[in-house]
This record gives sequence, structure tokens and C-alpha cells, in this order.
Amino acid sequence: MDTPEVRTLFDALGRADVAARFVGGCVRDAVLKRPMDRVDIDLAVDKPPETVMRVLEAAGLKVVPTGLKHGTVTAIIKGSRFELTTLRRDVETDGRRAVVAFTDDWLEDANRRDFTFNALYADRDGTLYDPFDGQSDLAAGRVRFIGEGDTRIAEDRLRVLRFFRFYAWYGRPPLDGPGFDACRRNAGALGSLSGERVAKELLRLLEAPAPADALQAMAEAGALDHWLPEYAGVARLNALIAREDAADALRRLAAILPSDADATAIGKRLKLSTQQALRLEVMLASTPVVDLAGGPKAWRAGIYGLGNNLYADRLLLAVEAPGDWRAALALARSWTPPELPVSGGDALTLGLKPGPRVGALIEAVERWWIDGDFAADRAACLAELERLARGT
Repeated sequence: MDTPEVRTLFDALGRADVAARFVGGCVRDAVLKRPMDRVDIDLAVDKPPETVMRVLEAAGLKVVPTGLKHGTVTAIIKGSRFELTTLRRDVETDGRRAVVAFTDDWLEDANRRDFTFNALYADRDGTLYDPFDGQSDLAAGRVRFIGEGDTRIAEDRLRVLRFFRFYAWYGRPPLDGPGFDACRRNAGALGSLSGERVAKELLRLLEAPAPADALQAMAEAGALDHWLPEYAGVARLNALIAREDAADALRRLAAILPSDADATAIGKRLKLSTQQALRLEVMLASTPVVDLAGGPKAWRAGIYGLGNNLYADRLLLAVEAPGDWRAALALARSWTPPELPVSGGDALTLGLKPGPRVGALIEAVERWWIDGDFAADRAACLAELERLARGT
């Protein structure tokens, strides 16, 4: 928060008498002294977005009008992105989007935010502005709505999910009782949200170091009833977290689903990308079974069949399979599967006509090659192909 790019931005704003303060995640992380690896830094400013754009462009900075209607512009300085949003007050809300009016009143802007620690602002010199005692809540691991939880949720139903997501990342037991009760009372309204927004919140929650308590609280509040009725608890999730080498939200999603869950239906409901939905389908499929007990030869066969990453997914989720999963995972992270040394063209060279038999012969050679732990070279594979083609 004190890089040359930050100084350039604040200097440009200050020369034009535009007051700016850090707000949001960068302030939370600074207060908690967490490493800040954010690409974007958010700031609040006290002038309208058109004025902010004009000031920054006059200083020779690149500015993108990312959301003028809502007061947001993005400054890009040497590859760093800064989102600047004008102080606002809500004029009208429909439970998801708000019509806003711009203001220069910092307290009015703070009053429209969701949780106390999200209304923390900081000047460039580190002076903290904390109108709702959010710093104390952050220190206590308490996610607390500003004002009445029902009112905040009526303004934006997504705040039910945000309550649990922030608890996963910043909270400690016990949950704030009034906040949890407000979420439980309003959980039924989550069905009107878009699948994309729900999936984004859920996957961000699952990326937290220890999301199990937040998930259980969501289930108790009924916040998963509409979007993830298949939820099967956190036992397998906790086992997965104990052995995974890096947090992966989609793999963790698979861990809280039953093995017979319909990955296609879940993907459509949550509007997952095609790649995400296919990966979820592979992770939930009953076959192929991960053969840990078979040792390195079986591991290599599994990696070849699924690919390194999908094999690692299946391996990490197979928490009850006996065998040295650590060695298998290390192999999945380091071994590059070879390519089959023969192809259909080689079968045609032997005089076979194009057709299903060519494919069947190549598949047979491939099975033989895999069974031999990929040791056979091209000459050996060609010899096996010729033997099979002649029926000898």
C-alpha cells in the first residue's frame, strides 16, 4: 500500500483536492498483518467519477470507466490496477442492485456497507477510520452486520452468502447470533439469485483455509437448500484438506457432495464453465477406481488414463484407499506420461483398410503397452501391432 504506483495515484488525486482512502480487503489484510498478494487495491474517493477520470487522465494515467453509473473507475499504473469508487448512498434497492447517489459524506458511504470490518477506511499514511468498531470485530473473528441484518439483506440478498464466506475467511466461533438468525430468516430468498453469483461466493468460501464450520452453519441456516441440496457434510472435506498440497475450490466442492451426485445438473444449476463441469464429473465418477495399492506401475497407468491433474484430484479424494498416496501424488506432480509410439497410420501401412478394426488394434496395442509399464519402444509396439493384425 506504499508502492511507487500507489504514491503516483495519491499524488495525482491530492493535487486536484480529491480525498481518497483505502477500503475493503486491502485494509482488512493490513489490520490483520496478513500478506497482501492482491492484484487490485480498492479506494474510496469523495468526488464524482467523471471528475476522478478527468483528474487522472490530466496526470497522464490510464483510466477505464468500469462502472460510471455506480461511481467506479479503474486506474492502471505500470500494470497495477486500482479501483476507485465515489462515496455513495442508496436511493433505491431491489434486493440485488441499488440505484445510488453520489455524496462526499464518508459516514453516509460507510452506512450502506454490509459488515463492520468492510467499513474500515485508511488514509495513505495508515490512519484508520472505523465508524462501527470493525477493527474490534475483526480482531475477535466476528462477522457483524452494520445495523439490522434483515435490513442489510433486504438491500442485497447476496449478503446471506457473504456472511458465511467472510466467516470462513475471517471468523472464529461462535457465530454472531443476530447475524446468523437474520441469514436463516432470509435464506429462502437465495433462489432468486443467479447461479454465477452463488457459485462465485461458494467457491471463494471453499478456498478458505478451514471452511468446514462456515459450511455447516450455511446448511443449518438453510442457505444451501436451493443451490446445493446434495450437500453431504464436511467429513470428506476435512480428510481432503488434511492431505491436499494446495487448496482447490472445485475439488473441495466435490468433497462435500455424495459420490452419486449428478455433476451435470450441479454444473448447470451453478452455471459452472464447461471445463469446471467436466472436471467435477470426473471427480465424482465411480470409475476408474484409483489403485493405490498397485504401486508405481498402477499409478502411472492411472495418470496416463486421466492426465496428471485429474488423477491428482481423484487420488486426493480417495481418502479411504489403502496405499502410499503421498508417493502417488508426487508422481502425479512430476511424471510426464509418454505418447503411444504407434498410430492408425502405422496400421494402414501394414495393409489394413480404414475402419473400426484399425481403432480396435491400436487400442489393443495401447493396453499391452500400458500393461508393460510403458517400457516398449516404437519398434516393439510396431511388432505387437503387426502380430495382432496377422492374428498370430
